[in-house]
Parts: sequence; structure tokens; C-alpha cells
Amino acid sequence: MPAATKNFAFLCGPDDFIVNRLGAERFAALAAEANADDFSREIISGFAANVDEVGAAVNRFRDAVQTVPMFGGKRVVWFKDVNFLADTVTGRAEGTLAQVEALQELLEKVNADEVAIVITAAPIDRRRSFPKWCEGQADFTLAGSDGESAGEALAGVALEEARTSGATFGEGALELLLAKVGPNTRLLTEETRKLATYAGEAAVIEPAFVDELTPNFAEGDFFESAEKFFAGDLRGTIAALERHFFNGGDARPVLSALQNRNRILIQVRVLLDTGELRAPGPYGFDKAAWARAAENHAKHFGGDAAKSAYQLFTQNQWYVGKLASAGRLPPLRRLIDNQLEFIAAFEEIIRRPNDQATVLREMAVRCLT
Repeated sequence: MPAATKNFAFLCGPDDFIVNRLGAERFAALAAEANADDFSREIISGFAANVDEVGAAVNRFRDAVQTVPMFGGKRVVWFKDVNFLADTVTGRAEGTLAQVEALQELLEKVNADEVAIVITAAPIDRRRSFPKWCEGQADFTLAGSDGESAGEALAGVALEEARTSGATFGEGALELLLAKVGPNTRLLTEETRKLATYAGEAAVIEPAFVDELTPNFAEGDFFESAEKFFAGDLRGTIAALERHFFNGGDARPVLSALQNRNRILIQVRVLLDTGELRAPGPYGFDKAAWARAAENHAKHFGGDAAKSAYQLFTQNQWYVGKLASAGRLPPLRRLIDNQLEFIAAFEEIIRRPNDQATVLREMAVRCLT
């Protein structure tokens, strides 16, 4: 059956932001195609916290689909934020399954010439019969899954937002942005829009812009402590630790951030000392040298390409170059001593769980003086 004759559009995936964004675009396109005025468009919330709310949502949707337009023409209905198709207590309930069957019967009888329907659902359990039925009967879109990794989906969101804003990402900028923001599509969109505005007429988002303007949301407020520590700023490190613990923070994520950064710098220091890498320039390490080093040492990492502080070559090359820039990279002996201090601090907070702030402050003093 041609896609144009299908009764409804069904967009789904694991991330509600990505799915709803696609749904909004489809809803707007269908409304424009049908020349639907405000009285002919309707958005129905499909969000339900229990079985009763599922029934209420399906009934509202049924009323919207079956309502005759006041001034004639075609109606456009968006059943948005449907969450009862997931593998949850509500999604598995008998009452919900009965409502889903009723929803399927309604969709089977819809006249596509009279009403255009968009359904957005996230997350969903694709093992159920209804999603499988939608794959064959609907204009079906699966966003951010099956062949598209979470990273690819997030990259797609950022690239699309940059394109909409009239900007592009410079080399390494997108990877750095994803590393700093983490898997938060809403935040990623806002940060991309901000960076595109900052890029101005050049319209190219450079890695330096990301580094300067985007906080490290992925690592949280303990990132500041790591930044100050590896800049050799004792006063700044202690101030960052005080803010962290004043806000109820725990020592372990701070130590984790410090250890992860130190592991990366140990690997960089060794490669610099052996001559496999040269000191990084403004655009990071030499790409050819980086690629050769990655190939030479791949066997030591077992072919694992997942991002990890244990594997230097899974990191953003530009950002690693920034971390290792002149004046910021200690000698190998100091880095190894740092790692031993981090281990000792971890053991100490196990013994003194109520003195975590003091333990880290003492550690910083020993390392930076």
C-alpha cells in the first residue's frame, strides 16, 4: 500500500524529545497540506500514569478523530506523548492492553481523506502486537534505534539544529559538544543554538567555542575541581571543592573525574616522551601521528572502541590536545604520584566517611605544593 494512502503516521523511539520533534514537523506539514485552520487542528496528550488515564486519553483521541470540522475540510490530529506502549506496569496492565486494542480498531476505520493523524510514542515495547501492526499499516518512523546508535541520534539532533540556525560544526566541535553535554537532547539543542548564535557571520562552530561556552554537564559540578587541579591552581581547586561539598556533593565522583583525566594524561605523557606524538598545536595533535599511534597500540586495548578513560584514542583528539597543551602537562612521575594519591584518598574516605571534604582538601595540598 503506498505511504500516501495509509491511515495515520506513527513515530516512535526511545527518546521522547527526538520523537516529539519529528512529530511536530509531521503535524505542521500535514496541517499545511490540508490547509487546516486552528479549528481543524487538535493535539491530544497521550501521557498516562495509570490505566484510568490511559482510557481517558484514548477516549479524548477518539472524540478528536470523530469530530466533524466546524467549517468543513480535513482535520489534523496529533496524539502526542503516548507512553503506555512501553514495558511498564501501566503498559502491561490488562486494562491498558484492552484500550490499545480499541485504539487499533479505531485506527483501522479512520478515513484518511477526512482526518490526518500523527501518533508519537516514546518509549515503546516493539515486541507487542500493536507496534508490529503499526509498522505494516502506518507511515512508520523509528527514531534513534535499530541501526542508529544513541550517539548517532544525538549527533543528528545537533547537526539538524545547527543547520536550522544556519551554522555548521568545525572539525572536532560536534564530538566535543556531545562529550560535554551527554545524552540530553533538550540541552544539546539549546547549546547548539547558543553556539550557532555565537559563531555569528562565520557560521562555523569551532571546538574552542564549545570549550569556552559549554559547561561540562556530562560530568557535573565536579568537573570544575578537575579543571583547577590539572591547571595547578591550588586555591581554585580548594574553592571548587568547597562549592561541591557545600551543595551536598560526594567525594567519589570528584575522585573519578580526577582519575579519568589523569589516566588520559599518563597515556599522552608516555607518547610524548617516546616521540610518537609531538606537542599539540592550536588544533590538537597532528592527525597523521595520532592515527599512527592509535594503529600501533590498538592491540593493547583489545579492539574496544567504546569511549573510556582507559583508552586514549577513544577521546576527542582536539580536547586531549587542549588538556596536554604547554604548561598544563606534568611529568610522568608527577602523574603517577597523582594516581597513587587518588587511590590513597579513596581508601581514606572509606575510613573517614564524614571527613570527605577534608580528605580531598589535604590531597590537593599534597599534590599541588
